Amino acid sequence: MDTANGGPELDPRWAAPDDNVCGVLHGCRDASVVAARFVGAGWSSRSSSWHGYELETDWCRIEVEPAGERDVLLNGVVDPDRVDELGRLLDRLGLPCELEFEDGDDTLLCESRGRPSG
Repeated sequence: MDTANGGPELDPRWAAPDDNVCGVLHGCRDASVVAARFVGAGWSSRSSSWHGYELETDWCRIEVEPAGERDVLLNGVVDPDRVDELGRLLDRLGLPCELEFEDGDDTLLCESRGRPSG
């Protein structure tokens, strides 16, 4: 089931590169809840599997899939200049996470852990 189809499309510069961001959203059992929060922040969302969603804005496209009983996996492509913005968005949405960002040669550039504020 699609959550929304009307958000901005990914900038073509980020459509060709391999995935450069991956992570885990802790304490989430349902990827549809994650998708709904992103839609509320102005992103588009579409179903990508039985339980997964592709989330997109003009600077990032990620896929979220449930993993076990308490986590959701995240992977996709993000504008390298906006990696921190993705982390801040996850914090603002109350989604505790661990993220890894790599360059095109699979070299780890940074890791971050976010916790919801409040």
